[in-house]
Amino acid sequence: MSLTLKLSQRETIFNNEVVTRFELYNSLFQTLPFYQVKDTGILLPFFSSHCEKGAIKQASPTDIIETFFKKYVPDIDHREQINRMFRFIQYIERQVVLFDAIEDSSFNKLGKFDDSGTLQSMLQQAAISDETRNKISEKLKDFSLRLVLTAHPTQFYPGTVLGIMTDLIEAVKVNDIPSIDELLQQLGKTPFFNKTSPTPVDEAVSLSWFLENIFYHAVSGIQSKLEEEFDIDVTNQVLELGFWPGGDRDGNPNVTTQITKDVASFLRQRLFRCYYRDFRVLKRRITFRGVEKAMDKLEKLLYKNANEHPDTKNLQGELLGLLQSIKQTIITDHDSLFVDIVENLIQKVRLFGCYFATLDIRQDSRVLRSVFDYCLKNIKTDTVKGYKDLEEEEKLKQISFNEADFHCPDEADDMTRDTLNTIRLMQEIQRSNGEKACQRFIISNCQQASDILQLIDLFLWSGWKKDSLSVDFMPLFETVNDLARAGEIMEQLYTHPYYAEHLKKRGNRQTIMLGFSDSTKDGGYLMANWSIYKAKVELTSMARKYGISLAFFDGRGGPPARGGGKTHRFYASMGNEIANEHIQLTIQGQTVSSQYGSVETARFNMEQLINAGIISALHPNHNDLLDTRHKDLISQMATESHKLFMALREHPLFVDYLEKFSPLKLLSRINISSRPTKRNAGAPLKLEDLRAISFVTSWSQLKQNIPGFYGVGTSLKKMKDAGNWLEIKELYRTSGFFKTMLDNCAMSMSKSDFRVTAYLGKDEKFGKFWKMLKDEYELTREMLLDLTGSTVLMEEYPVERRSIAIREKIVLPLVIIQHYALQCLNNSKDSELTEVYHKLVIRTVYGIVNAGRNLA
Repeated sequence: MSLTLKLSQRETIFNNEVVTRFELYNSLFQTLPFYQVKDTGILLPFFSSHCEKGAIKQASPTDIIETFFKKYVPDIDHREQINRMFRFIQYIERQVVLFDAIEDSSFNKLGKFDDSGTLQSMLQQAAISDETRNKISEKLKDFSLRLVLTAHPTQFYPGTVLGIMTDLIEAVKVNDIPSIDELLQQLGKTPFFNKTSPTPVDEAVSLSWFLENIFYHAVSGIQSKLEEEFDIDVTNQVLELGFWPGGDRDGNPNVTTQITKDVASFLRQRLFRCYYRDFRVLKRRITFRGVEKAMDKLEKLLYKNANEHPDTKNLQGELLGLLQSIKQTIITDHDSLFVDIVENLIQKVRLFGCYFATLDIRQDSRVLRSVFDYCLKNIKTDTVKGYKDLEEEEKLKQISFNEADFHCPDEADDMTRDTLNTIRLMQEIQRSNGEKACQRFIISNCQQASDILQLIDLFLWSGWKKDSLSVDFMPLFETVNDLARAGEIMEQLYTHPYYAEHLKKRGNRQTIMLGFSDSTKDGGYLMANWSIYKAKVELTSMARKYGISLAFFDGRGGPPARGGGKTHRFYASMGNEIANEHIQLTIQGQTVSSQYGSVETARFNMEQLINAGIISALHPNHNDLLDTRHKDLISQMATESHKLFMALREHPLFVDYLEKFSPLKLLSRINISSRPTKRNAGAPLKLEDLRAISFVTSWSQLKQNIPGFYGVGTSLKKMKDAGNWLEIKELYRTSGFFKTMLDNCAMSMSKSDFRVTAYLGKDEKFGKFWKMLKDEYELTREMLLDLTGSTVLMEEYPVERRSIAIREKIVLPLVIIQHYALQCLNNSKDSELTEVYHKLVIRTVYGIVNAGRNLA
């Protein structure tokens, strides 16, 4: 089937299954009389249409709102107008959920046209010959995919709403109108947000919904299929899960040692509840003689640990022993009847042990240095006096690696106590839940080799032993400058006698985390992507030089500006210059629900990532091995883009513009997260303190998405003017890395709408600044269309383009309301109304981000 025909069929299915259904169910939804405002659903289509017409005319949000109420509801005052806008928001939030559910319900019908990167396509390749099947089997023996769920504050759907969505998806699949009607009513009466900010434990509980309802089933299903089809041992775990809520101190300064302990216990308990549910199914079928004692003991173990009084030891071995004995009895005495049910639970216990997902610990290097300095003053060590002032090379020689059993005194500062107590707690978690439960410590803002080695000393001073230090120490390189120095830092570690010995005990495996978000905020879209690419090439070369098996852990957010977009295409485009045997990445925010919100979508996305790693290794596309000339061209573009982005960052109006016209200052008031929007929370706003997620979210709310494209157009134009355009076109056609980078840039731009802020072009203070942003957008759009030979952005992805367009149309009224409220805030002198405007802005953020699916 030709690509053109496939695209055409997908479009037809999308129109029939998604667009038509949404129009039908949306009309049903709008007639539901929620919140004692019977005419809200009737007025909303008129309001949406009015916003669309106003945006086309580039009218200001204030003009759009005022003319609407003057025309349609002329007899109400300003406060009642605001009340109506809150009601509109409530409807639109739920329209987004409805569209999500309808789109997800059609996933199987749409996905079959995009199976090029799934497990099915891998099986088709394996069917070609035994040789290919054997090659895939060999690759799978040394391949792993780790998805790490992080508690970034853009997952707006609470568990109650996710449950309704799940049921709605099933009802839409079979056009069950009565059930859909009831679920829409339930949706209308279910709150979408918290009245108070959640604690880190609350965030862990919320995110665990996906572990329990999605990943528990999807991971097991994929692993089973791989074991069934390929020659891999049952102990070879292809899929792994990680978890950051409760362990990530750098991301959330509110995390404490007690919270880490509580989350580890909660994950264990929630997993045992999953096991116990499976056991009840098993118990209904395994009713034979000879298994009674094992079944009884198994039930007691699972029930006890699923409830209030869990054991404090790792039970994985005992559970597997009982299940294996039951399996053997069934095979020997009962003709293998229902043995598949037992095998399914055995596999899950192998996959998840007693921990469910590995709880990663993360802390900033500056905090760890401070704790190290504190310990030097309070512990007898061989480390020389004046260590803190030594040059890096001398520090590496002086670190002593002496064992001690230092218990942090109560009078130490909170950060020091938390760090040292958490290091001790990691050992306790490993004893109770298994080594994999908590075996990784990530050093954010890692800038030197001593950051890693000093942390090892902290472990050895906290009761850990050299011979049994079952912890992987992982540097996180984030800024453009740190990425440039990453190779040098890792060589210092690989050649350090103690660290080399530690790596040997850990199977000569090293994981390195690379952060997309901060590098984009730091250097712009092209420079961030290129810096990470170059760092991966250098780090891979360095690891191979010293015989180290390297895994890259990519800290990716939802949008392209934070490393998101067509993620699997990036991994598929890695040539053999970059280690790609182990794919590890964060999934966070609304990306969790959009890509892993159902077992079907989760399997599809995980299979694509597995396929990207396996098939790219089997059939490396030599065009993806960038030659010297191509690297030089991309480097020139990245440098040019970086210059323009840095000039924008340093513009005197940059922060002022973002504060005045985006909800940046109000993001901290959204009760979806326990973490602050910026570091140094009490200090005045500085760009360097602003968290990347807040930075990117603010631009997406503005509908300008600057971090996802700014500088790209200028750099492409320079290439064209220099006579390099044919080479750039060839590069786009042949390099998966370059093509994916620019396609994701086009996705960012497709979610931009400068019409909303066009009124700022006439602003006395910000007019020229706004025009500068708009001009770069138009230039980038023009250059991308020229480069791709397209007439519209994302022409190659018509279904995705249409989906984005519908979502943007749904939330356009929210964007208009947000800008209207911000304009009112800038002019308000009434403290009571000011608070109302704050709430109005905050409420619009939810729907805008949820509709974007990867905007933050």
